Amino acid sequence: MEIILLLIYSFFVWLIFFKFKWLAWNFVSQIIVVSLPVFALTAMILILNVVAPSSSDIRVVNYVVQIVPRVAGRVIEVPVEANRPVKKGDVLFRIDPVPFQQELSALEAKVPELSAKLDTAQAYQRELDEQLKSARSAQAAVASRLKLAELREGQTAELARIGAGPKFDHEQAQAEAASLRAELTSTSAQMAQVQQKLSARTSDGELSEVAQARAALQQLDAQIVQARWQLDQTIVRAPSDGSVVNLQLREGSYAANLPLTPVMSFVEQEQWVLAMYAQNELGNIAPGNEAEIALKTQPNRIIKCKVDSVVWASGTGQMPISGMIPQPGDQPIPTGRIAVRLRPAGKDTDLLLAMGAQGQGAIYTEHGKLLHMVRKVMIRVSSKLDWLVLKLH
Repeated sequence: MEIILLLIYSFFVWLIFFKFKWLAWNFVSQIIVVSLPVFALTAMILILNVVAPSSSDIRVVNYVVQIVPRVAGRVIEVPVEANRPVKKGDVLFRIDPVPFQQELSALEAKVPELSAKLDTAQAYQRELDEQLKSARSAQAAVASRLKLAELREGQTAELARIGAGPKFDHEQAQAEAASLRAELTSTSAQMAQVQQKLSARTSDGELSEVAQARAALQQLDAQIVQARWQLDQTIVRAPSDGSVVNLQLREGSYAANLPLTPVMSFVEQEQWVLAMYAQNELGNIAPGNEAEIALKTQPNRIIKCKVDSVVWASGTGQMPISGMIPQPGDQPIPTGRIAVRLRPAGKDTDLLLAMGAQGQGAIYTEHGKLLHMVRKVMIRVSSKLDWLVLKLH
């Protein structure tokens, strides 16, 4: 752009001083003609760097997910192809499900046995409750009869003492009362025995046998859920839209569920476009500003963008986590650049950019809009130069 402006300026100088000779070409005019474009271009570029800052370091960044299976096993199928679009939920690979299916079947086979044990324990608890209820009723009936027998025993004793009744009736009443006392003692012992069996209850009022059977069944249910989950995890699916790069996994390989040994790298379709700027160029940049980028992978194409946000962080501001006090080095800490995140806009919103693509671009702030055209021309001229492949072989 500077060359174009200089050529236009030179054309007008030729018209004024040589073609029409409106002004004299002397020492003073020569100084003015030479110094004027230098100062003008310098001022214009300095202002442009503030109102429409440019960056020669534009990067396209994608999220990369390291695929690690949740279960280990032999790979039996890899239906995905390298560098091909994959939709979210598509199968990436399958692990042999037979061992996990066998484990699930073995656990499910135990359900009837443990359910029967729980039913037996609950029936035993109900039986003890009925026995306790029956013993209490019997004890109450015997106690009532004993009370009546003791009353009769006292009455017959008084009648026999005064000679108003036979002594045999008194002896018979004594025998009946003694029999009822023995029966009451036996009934009380039976009730105490049942109460002792029922004394081992949990806080929920269940017998320990019932609680143990229920806990065993619940534990088995949890194991079945875990086994079903593991069986489901033998099919590994794509976490999002994207593609698999450098696919090395093949049928027969062993896939381990170790975080440090991923079986493949999945590149998500979601992208970041980052423009790296010096720290003193960010003063006027704000979210929503218009931006344009030109990537080397797409020569002579201007991609419209919007400023999403400024990443107010730099690696030079991070101190290492250590118990030692940082030692200042011999070299000064370099000034860290700040990244500005851009999002393609308009017709370029859904444009798929190459991961790792680089280029240049500019952000047009709300200031100095008259000079934005100069920056746009500069970007477009530079994008045309990307057609040039400068190598000798």
